[in-house]
Amino acid sequence: MNGILNRWQILIASTIINLCVGAVYAFSIFALPLTELFNVSMSTIMVAFTINAAISPIPMILGGRMVDKGKAKTAIFVGGALFGGGFILSGLSTAPWMLYISYGLIAGIGQGIVYSSTIGNTGKLFPDKRGLAAGIVTAGYGGGTIAIAPVANLLIGNFGVQSALLTLGVAFLLIILGCGLFVKPAPTGYLPEGWIPPAKSGKGSAINTPWHEMIKKPIFYVIASMFLIGALSGMMVTSNASVIGQTMFGLTAGAAALYVSLYSLSNCLGRIFWGAISDKIGRTYCLMMIYIVIAVLMLVLAQATSVTGFAIAIIGIGLCFGGTMGIFPSIVGEKFGMKYYGVNYGVTFIGYSGAAFFGPRIANSVAEANGGMFTNAFYIALIISLIGLLLTFIFKNMEDKQRKQDTTLTPAS
Repeated sequence: MNGILNRWQILIASTIINLCVGAVYAFSIFALPLTELFNVSMSTIMVAFTINAAISPIPMILGGRMVDKGKAKTAIFVGGALFGGGFILSGLSTAPWMLYISYGLIAGIGQGIVYSSTIGNTGKLFPDKRGLAAGIVTAGYGGGTIAIAPVANLLIGNFGVQSALLTLGVAFLLIILGCGLFVKPAPTGYLPEGWIPPAKSGKGSAINTPWHEMIKKPIFYVIASMFLIGALSGMMVTSNASVIGQTMFGLTAGAAALYVSLYSLSNCLGRIFWGAISDKIGRTYCLMMIYIVIAVLMLVLAQATSVTGFAIAIIGIGLCFGGTMGIFPSIVGEKFGMKYYGVNYGVTFIGYSGAAFFGPRIANSVAEANGGMFTNAFYIALIISLIGLLLTFIFKNMEDKQRKQDTTLTPAS
């Protein structure tokens, strides 16, 4: 019934697509040239990126709904057209407010639709390797900045920032739509050939929960909170890595940029590494390890006096930040089923959006109150990570209670 379905081909195509939409995080490359072009402040230009990040859950839910209806390819085409078109219109913008609409709104909506459709469809295609597959496809998103930043710099240097945005927009449009041709929607109830799902006790484990029922369950709020906490430390460092390197460790702007790339690379690899590990030892134990490592590395970062300490900390934090992005798609699928997975993950992604909103603001406000030093922000992140560790024990306890309840409800054979 499933016909010929090369899920690895779909995974590769989806990862390349995510490399394109992950380019939104390279906005800092365009920001300074845009301030000079429009003769405005950095904060005025950065509103475009803030709008882009703030609206992400809405298009993700829309894209997820399309995936759940078997329209993953359509979602990629629609989202890809909006994303590429948003970049093209950004290149044609003549005022900051036009950037808010093109880069912030149009590209932001397109990005969310594409991202949720690639993750949602991949999750349905890899029930046997869910952590690894989610890690790979989200690594594409995380690696977008690494791949696009040098190209964008080259284009800006030779042709100007508007031509760079326009050129990249056309390239994204062609690549996303081209790779979208290789994407096939996961058939309902898809199982890889020769794979037998592990036996589940009780009918409670097999329930597919729609989003409006999911948000009534206490475990949803624990998962969303763990997602927020897991991403918070990463967002605190992501938005300030260059500044931290320069102000606290005496790096030049060029050297700091190198460490930013190193952080981005570790973030990308962490999604695959922790995703694969979670397939072996379980998502909960994996998250426990991640929160402990983050707490330790935040202490290292706060106490470090050398560039070596800074490097070790940001590499480790990058790996763990990537790990949270690779693990939570699998948790949502396993706890609430795959039938409504696309929408459910989009709703749960609100946890990440909260981290993207609050993380940079916490770090910057603390630094401003302490003469530009981020040390106290690192201690705050350490405490928050320990709260995340506590939540994993609560989460495990809820899982164990549900498992016992399911076993009790199962009639003896």
